[in-house]
Amino acid sequence: MRTHGDDVLDMQAVRQQAVRLAKMARDEDLGSRGDITSALIADVEPASFHLLGKACGVFAGREVAADVLSVFEGRIRLHWMEPGRDGNRIVEPPTHLATLTGPLRAILSAERTLLNFLQRLSGVATATRRFVDAVAGTRAVILDTRKTIPGWRCLDKYAVRCGGGQNHRLGLHDAVLLKDNHLAGIPVDRLAQEVDGMLLRLRELCPPPAFIEVEADRLEQVEALLHVRGIDVILLDNLTPNELRRAVDLRNRHDLADTVQFEVSGGVTLETVRAVAEAGVERISVGAITHSAAALDLSLERVG
Repeated sequence: MRTHGDDVLDMQAVRQQAVRLAKMARDEDLGSRGDITSALIADVEPASFHLLGKACGVFAGREVAADVLSVFEGRIRLHWMEPGRDGNRIVEPPTHLATLTGPLRAILSAERTLLNFLQRLSGVATATRRFVDAVAGTRAVILDTRKTIPGWRCLDKYAVRCGGGQNHRLGLHDAVLLKDNHLAGIPVDRLAQEVDGMLLRLRELCPPPAFIEVEADRLEQVEALLHVRGIDVILLDNLTPNELRRAVDLRNRHDLADTVQFEVSGGVTLETVRAVAEAGVERISVGAITHSAAALDLSLERVG
């Protein structure tokens, strides 16, 4: 059973998406006439710029920065100040992250597109790390959702991993998640039978889904779903910490702790996530780490 998307989100897909989006960003910025402001200056060779982290947070984007720059004319070289991977913290701003060298006009034309990518990715990574830090020492992992910017799915989910989180399903195509809208109108005394019938249809699906998850918003529904074979995760929506603990106890009494995981979703904040984790659930999905992440403050400053 795979209960998150970490083993299917690969860097090749992330980098390919970065190139596609960078071309779109370049074209909307330069239009048909190019950078008419930078055309007014002498193209001194070479020019150098420092990439600076100006706020505390988690940096993400070094794995795709060169891909973004590659879609612009002029050979822009990128040198990182320290070896390492995405996910490093910026703790004492301003931090010199990298140096860009190349034709002045080329760097000025690429500046905003590059910063837009890096600030977005670092913002998502930073928001994720705050939640990951808040549940440290518990068994819970922080997961993203499908609440991502259209076209940015792989990049947003990559940034979540840079922040220490894990990925939920990549889309509607790779895992089953039966939610309240799928199950509306089914009385609790028929829930197990109806869900079991739905899951029987999965025998015709090849390859099979990565995992099967079903939502419950009442303890009575949890009890019913624990009798359905084949469910990997039960999604507990908008339950109180006390109800979450009761759900965990109920599952453990059924001797299903090694078979069925619990995921919590809905209204989880930095102020409440610790209590949710301490209830004993394995997974906490937070849409805010992607749909509401604030961009991390970064800048390019010309040297000399």
